[in-house]
Amino acid sequence: MELTGSQIVVECLKEQGVDTVFGYPGGTILNIYDELYRHQDEIRHILTSHEQGASHAADGYARATGKVGVCLATSGPGATNLVTGIATANMDSVPLVAITANVVLPMLGKDTFQEVDIAGVAMPITKHTFIVKDIKKLADTIRKAFAIARSGRPGAVLVDITKDVTANKCNYTYKSMEDSMKEYDYLTKKNTYTDKDIDKVIDMIGKSKKPFIYVGGGAVISGASKEVRDFAKKIDAPVCDSLMGKGAYSGDDELYTGMIGMHGTKTSNLGVSECDLLIALGARFSDRVISNAKKFASKAKIVHIDIDAAEINKNITTDASIVGDLKEVLTILNFKLEKQEHTDWINHIKEMKEKMPLSYDKSKLTCPYILETLDKLTKGNAIITTDVGQHQMWASQYIKYTEPRTLLTSGGLGTMGYGLGACIGAKVAKPDKIVCNIAGDGCFRMNMNELATASRYNIPIIEIVINNHVLGMVRQWQTLFYGKRYSQTILEDKVDFCKVSEGLGCEAIRVTKKEEVEPALKKAIEAGHPVVLDCIIEEDDKVFPMVPGGAPIAEAFDEEDLKKKEANQ
Repeated sequence: MELTGSQIVVECLKEQGVDTVFGYPGGTILNIYDELYRHQDEIRHILTSHEQGASHAADGYARATGKVGVCLATSGPGATNLVTGIATANMDSVPLVAITANVVLPMLGKDTFQEVDIAGVAMPITKHTFIVKDIKKLADTIRKAFAIARSGRPGAVLVDITKDVTANKCNYTYKSMEDSMKEYDYLTKKNTYTDKDIDKVIDMIGKSKKPFIYVGGGAVISGASKEVRDFAKKIDAPVCDSLMGKGAYSGDDELYTGMIGMHGTKTSNLGVSECDLLIALGARFSDRVISNAKKFASKAKIVHIDIDAAEINKNITTDASIVGDLKEVLTILNFKLEKQEHTDWINHIKEMKEKMPLSYDKSKLTCPYILETLDKLTKGNAIITTDVGQHQMWASQYIKYTEPRTLLTSGGLGTMGYGLGACIGAKVAKPDKIVCNIAGDGCFRMNMNELATASRYNIPIIEIVINNHVLGMVRQWQTLFYGKRYSQTILEDKVDFCKVSEGLGCEAIRVTKKEEVEPALKKAIEAGHPVVLDCIIEEDDKVFPMVPGGAPIAEAFDEEDLKKKEANQ
């Protein structure tokens, strides 16, 4: 049948199982929006307050579900406002398709009003970009974009469409998502491992006396949580995770030691430094994990299992690797491996956990106390989104994530302002879940306009602002390493977050004492509409443990270590 380009766009979205999109209209994309109006009973559109909010919401939707998130924007500034969200998603391997419209084909390259080469701009921060100038290529391009976004190691794809293409007509033939994936099967990164690779890893595990498992975001993406758990039990090894790997292995399990890296637990950092075999599952050895690459796991042989061959030996030299889908590889390993026992090693790790637990000052209102109370009240069943900074690290430390896709946070790009949009997207995707965003006051200022989106649609999210009136993480570094020179990190001003939140249509509660935390959280959980908690904490609370930049992770220090060091100086 003959359809316009805008009709083809909507039909292709329906083919791909898209039920929700996030965006902001404008002149060049009006034809697509006009068609979305006709299909509003099939595809829900969430109008955000800013295009960046739309890209973060699509990202949160994707992380919460595993489906491809979709955002839309018009040309020029509309498209460029998506860029930070696109980069955020791509850095964390989130399947996202951004659809933008551009000026008509004859006007491309002439500095036309609101013209930007968004495909060129986005090329370095996506898996792929397209610009569609011929309507006959439109349907296949959109199908290909979705296939690229969700295949292999997922990522962000941008499709830019000239406005005349959205108005022109051509024949359209329906194609199911399954058929599209088969057609573009060649795009999927193939497993390249051999039986020899598998056997080598099995042999190394069999010889190990002190194995340690390091779980990354790939374990979440591949849906390998059960296989990771079975693997840990099979080889009797302690388990740590990266920020992106949270929930792939239960934070309640006795073998779990906490996060690894700059703000990881001492047990994880020292355990990895002492182990004789480190097995990385779907992880990329980020600089925030390894710190000093030359001294990272220096006593261990390293096994790396990942779907992306480009990650092997990129940051850390490995002794063995398996390139393939983690769920599939672990299924094979679990079948072939014999049950291991490492009683002395496990007991040693348990002793470290008992001697070096996470701790905070329980005499006053702190972020860890708020988060532990939230975790207790939600029974660990909430979806938590965060912005970036101290609160993000506390959220990774003091909430026990027992299921995957329950911590949604910007790990690779570290995007301040990410959390609120992602929280909206996650709640739209999972309406039966309690969804909370943990924000710092610096991050809240960046995208707090999205509260208007939550109130417009009455999306009952909970926004918890950890308000210390400073840029907390930057101030922590200034305190410890910059002689307490607080250059542009103090946020004392006349902004009242409660009044701002109420002005944007949300209920607001200010929390200044420990005894106010639980009643405020209960009220927010039961409200049925968006609620903001403005939680006032002290400006100099710090995240511990901490590894100084460039130091070995074994040199993680906490507040007690700092006091001893200062006393000896």
